[in-house]
Amino acid sequence: MTVLTSDRRAALSRRSLWLAYATAGYNLLEGLVAIAAGAAASSTALIGFGLDSFVEVSSAAVLIWQFRSRVPEDRERLALRLIGLSFFALAAWVIFDAGRSLLAGGDADASPVGIGLAVASLIVMPLLVRAKRRTGRELGSATVMADSTQTMLCTYLSAVLLVGLVLNALWGWSWADPIAALVIAGVAVKEGAEAWRGEQCDDCAPIVTGEVPVADSCGCGPGCADACCINRKI
Repeated sequence: MTVLTSDRRAALSRRSLWLAYATAGYNLLEGLVAIAAGAAASSTALIGFGLDSFVEVSSAAVLIWQFRSRVPEDRERLALRLIGLSFFALAAWVIFDAGRSLLAGGDADASPVGIGLAVASLIVMPLLVRAKRRTGRELGSATVMADSTQTMLCTYLSAVLLVGLVLNALWGWSWADPIAALVIAGVAVKEGAEAWRGEQCDDCAPIVTGEVPVADSCGCGPGCADACCINRKI
C-alpha cells in the first residue's frame, strides 16, 4: 500500500495538471492537422483520428478542471463519467462516417501529411502515457489513470491509422481506411465503458497527516473519493 504525505500528494496533483496542459496543447495541434489532411484526402480514418484528438483535449480539460479544485478527489467520479461520455461520442461519429464511406464506396487519396502525423504521435504519445501512469498509480487517482488510457488509445489509433494510410498509399486499398476507423471506434467503446464504471486503478493511496496512515479494507485512506474505491464500497 502506497503511503503519501500531504506535500507529496500536492506535488503529484501539480504534475497531473501540467501533464494535462501538455496533452491538451499537443492534441489540439494534432487534431487540426489531422482534420485538414483528412478533408484534403477524403480520409475517414484521418478525420476520425482528428476528432479523437479533440476528445483527448476534452479528457485533458476534465483533468484540469478536477485538479484545479482544492480537493481533486471530490470531483473524481464525475470526471470519470465525463471522460467516458467523450469516448462514446467519438465512437458514434466514427462508426457513422466509416459505415457511410464503406457503403458509398468513396476512395481516400494518399496522405503523406497524415502518415507523418501518425509517426509523430507514435513517438510523443507513449512518453505522455508513461508519465501519466507513473503519476496516477502513485497518486491513486482513477481519473489520471483513465486519462492515461485515453492517451494510450491515441497511441494505438496512431498505429492503426499509419497501417491504413500506408496500405492505401502503396496499393490503393481504400477500404483499409474506413476499416481502420472502425477499429478506432471499437476501442473507444471499450475504454469508454471502463471509464464510466471507474475501472482504471488498482488501489487508492492513503493520505498521511501524521506518522501512521489510517486505511479501510480496500486500502483507501480517510477522505479518499477515488472512483475505484467508491466502486469497491458499493
